[in-house]
Amino acid sequence: MKSLKVNGKRIEVDADEGTPLLWVIREQLGMTGTKFGCGIAQCGACTIHIDGRAVRSCVYPLSAVSDSNEITTIEGLSRDGEHPVQQAWAELDTPQCGYCQPGMIMAVAGMLNDTPNPSDEQIDAQITNICRCGTFQRVREGIHLAAKKS
Repeated sequence: MKSLKVNGKRIEVDADEGTPLLWVIREQLGMTGTKFGCGIAQCGACTIHIDGRAVRSCVYPLSAVSDSNEITTIEGLSRDGEHPVQQAWAELDTPQCGYCQPGMIMAVAGMLNDTPNPSDEQIDAQITNICRCGTFQRVREGIHLAAKKS
């Protein structure tokens, strides 16, 4: 058994230490907002926060977190969609199909923690999540709006 702090709650999980956090979150904890995309940390659909830093959970093993780390999933980003990134996404109707958007929102929220007013160049360099629908221009607009709302 391993103790984790997920979305502000202490949770005990029974999983192999090599299990990627993605599968602990989805299968053990039933939080399905974090998506499986590629399994090799390329697409970003599985992005979560560990201590406020965006990480790709499909390749982040359970063994790499301790009971002092704060894990935040899309379900824990805000109670009712009040996070500035979620507000901007809704206001601009950013997603198309929406599959990648939980990971995209988590990546953007993590970036804004460190870069509160990013330029287009910083966005392009730091947000490497893949959207198969191609809504990247709306994502960029959403990031700028979220930065203003923060």
